[in-house]
Amino acid sequence: MQVTETLNEGLKRGYEIVIAASDLDAKVDEKLKEAQPEVEMKGFRKGKVPMPLLKKQFGERLLGEAMQETIDGAMAKHFEDSGDRPAMQPDIKMTNEDWKVGDDVNVAVSYEALPAIPDVDLAALKLEKMVVKADDAAVEEALSNLAETAQDFEDRKKGSKAKDGDQVVMDFKGMVDGEAFEGGSAEDYPLVLGSNSFIPGFEEQLVGAKADEDVTVNVKFPEEYGAENLAGKDAVFECKIKAVKAPKAAEINDDLAKKFGAEDLAGLKGQISERLEAEYAGAARAVQKRSLLDALDDVVSFELPPSLVAAEADQIAHQLWHDDNPDVQGHDHEKIEPTAEHTELAERRVRLGLLLAELGQKAEVEVTDAEMTQAVMNQARQYPGQERQFFEFVQNNPQMQQQLRAPLFEDKVVDYVFERAEVTEKSVNKDDLQKAVEALEEA
Repeated sequence: MQVTETLNEGLKRGYEIVIAASDLDAKVDEKLKEAQPEVEMKGFRKGKVPMPLLKKQFGERLLGEAMQETIDGAMAKHFEDSGDRPAMQPDIKMTNEDWKVGDDVNVAVSYEALPAIPDVDLAALKLEKMVVKADDAAVEEALSNLAETAQDFEDRKKGSKAKDGDQVVMDFKGMVDGEAFEGGSAEDYPLVLGSNSFIPGFEEQLVGAKADEDVTVNVKFPEEYGAENLAGKDAVFECKIKAVKAPKAAEINDDLAKKFGAEDLAGLKGQISERLEAEYAGAARAVQKRSLLDALDDVVSFELPPSLVAAEADQIAHQLWHDDNPDVQGHDHEKIEPTAEHTELAERRVRLGLLLAELGQKAEVEVTDAEMTQAVMNQARQYPGQERQFFEFVQNNPQMQQQLRAPLFEDKVVDYVFERAEVTEKSVNKDDLQKAVEALEEA
């Protein structure tokens, strides 16, 4: 086998590989000899089929395997000897299109090599870490919000009309074509108006109702309604209003605390304080991470593989276009051409991505099986009732596994850098932190 370099410009590489026909023939013979003891053929005992007959029967198929294995072996040896790491899958093409059995095989290989990543003095990086404590005002505000979510209802004055947000307690009976239907009746049913828990148009017709009134509600079941016998049908509901109740925030006391799993109000406040400070810490970490990436982008420069930059720019342009056109769900639209701004952002992402990957590799950073399992579980929660199918999808989809592993790996590398950089803590209030977070979103 002969390998000749045809291109070496920047990160672009090209090679011409010539595989001698005799080498391929020898590899086919080797494969046939390995298989011969197990081959059975009419007229011959097992393992006694002559080699010429085996070659006539199976030689052409094995020739393709031998060719692929030889090319793969040549590329593996080349990468081992040269130290090159391809940025993307190498482009491999057979160049003698008129090839026939007995001819040498000519193959052209081209790829872009990943660049050499310069060392970074992590200890020289100076970063600021924002620290926010949960003050009494923030805890009280969170308590008030909890009380709102745990609201009760109390009877309005006799004769009061139901408003949006009120709860009406009622008996009702639904009919389609004059006949009652299964699941269409209930007694003492508490319905919060405006909750959209009933079919469209139902709750609006109860606004203005009073206790002890009878109200007839006329609605139409949606065409896509789950029960086929009701989908698209007109329905009449006879409703007897028993009570009209106004929402009332729960009192902030030990009873409220127990509703949320705390022993008493002091315990609930402690839980809220811990949760708030965890949220503040997460936001502060995002700000600190952006500062780190900015610092690394300033101190590190190296040549970037054009194919990676182009692919990333295409992805950015495509995603931003969909953000601006949320009504378009499919991807069968015309190609979105990236702008100079998209390309500049792509260069930053590729540069930092390669740098973090290099730092992680040198530090032997790994994502554990337990961390991956937790990531899959977190993602699966977005598909209630289909968690098992999602787990199986991830298990059989290496690309999805990589999508879940990549951010975990990046965060672990970022933590590794934080530990080695010079980090100064700065106490701020939550408003200052909020402004810093908003600045990230605008950048």
